Amino acid sequence: MDIRQLVTFRMVAATLSFTQAANALGYVQSSVTAQIQALEADLGVPLFDRLGKRISLTDAGHRLLKYAEQILTLMDEARSVVGSNEEPSGTLAFSAPESLCAYRLPPVLRAFRERYPQVQLVFRPSPSSDMQRRVSEGLIDLAFMVDEPIQSVNLRVETLVHEALLILASPEHPLTARNEVRVADLAGEPMLLTEAGCTYRSLFERVLTEGGVYPPTTLEFGSVEAIKQCVMTGMGLTFLPAMTVSRELAEDRLMALRWAGPPFAMLTQMIYHKDKWVSPALAAFIELARQMVQSEGLEQPGRTRESPR
Repeated sequence: MDIRQLVTFRMVAATLSFTQAANALGYVQSSVTAQIQALEADLGVPLFDRLGKRISLTDAGHRLLKYAEQILTLMDEARSVVGSNEEPSGTLAFSAPESLCAYRLPPVLRAFRERYPQVQLVFRPSPSSDMQRRVSEGLIDLAFMVDEPIQSVNLRVETLVHEALLILASPEHPLTARNEVRVADLAGEPMLLTEAGCTYRSLFERVLTEGGVYPPTTLEFGSVEAIKQCVMTGMGLTFLPAMTVSRELAEDRLMALRWAGPPFAMLTQMIYHKDKWVSPALAAFIELARQMVQSEGLEQPGRTRESPR
C-alpha cells in the first residue's frame, strides 16, 4: 500500500467511476485500474463491486475510506508544517446541497481556484441528512448546509446567511391574488418538492402536517430547475429558497405567495470538525466562503403582484 494508491482509491470512491477518477488525477484509465487492483491484492479483499458499467464501495471499501482520509489528511498536514512553501496546497473535500452548489458556491469555487491553484477541490455529493456524520468521521473536510440551527459538540458551526424560503406558484395561480395565504389555503394544492431528506422540504411538510393539511399529490424531483419549469406551467406549488428563484421572480415567471403562516427559519451554515487541523488551504477556503457568501447573502423578498416593478 502506498500513498499514490490511497489518493487514487479516494478519488474513485468519490466519483464511483474509474474514468472520471483518471481524468481528475491526470492518469490513463488503465493506470487507475492497476492501482486499485494492486491495493485490493495487498489487502486481500475487494474494495469495489463491479456491476456492469457501475461500481460501488464494498463494506471493506467503506472501512478503508475512513482510514485513507485520515492518512492523506496527516500527509497534507506534515507537508504544510515541515515544508517551507507557505502557499496553500493539498486536497480539500467538501459537500453541499444542490441549491448551494448551483446558486451560492460557484463564485467562491471560481475565486478559490484562481487564488490557490495548488489546492485540489473535491466535491463529494452527500444527502443533507448524512453530512454531519461525514464531517464528524473525517470523510469530508467541511460541508455547507441549509438547515435549522445546528447544535453539535463535535462540530464548529458558522452561520453564513439567513435564507428566505418562499412558497411559489405560476403568476396565473389564484392564490397569488390573495393578500394573505395561510396553511389551510394550501389544502388540495398539488406540491412539487425536492427529494425526501431535503431539510427545507422537511420543514415545509412539518408546517403543513401541524396545520392539518395533506397535499393530494406530491411530485418529487431531484432537480430544482425541473421543479421551477413545472411550476411555471401551472402544475402546482413549490417551496424553495429565494436564492434559487431570483431570476424567475424578477421576470415574473414565478410569484411568491404572501405567506401569513408560521415563519420558515433556515440558515446556510458552514461546518467542520472542532478537532480538525485547519490547514492553510482549509483556512483560506473558510475565509473566502465566509466573505463571499455573507456579502451576497442579503435576504431577497419574493415578488408579489403589488410589489414594485
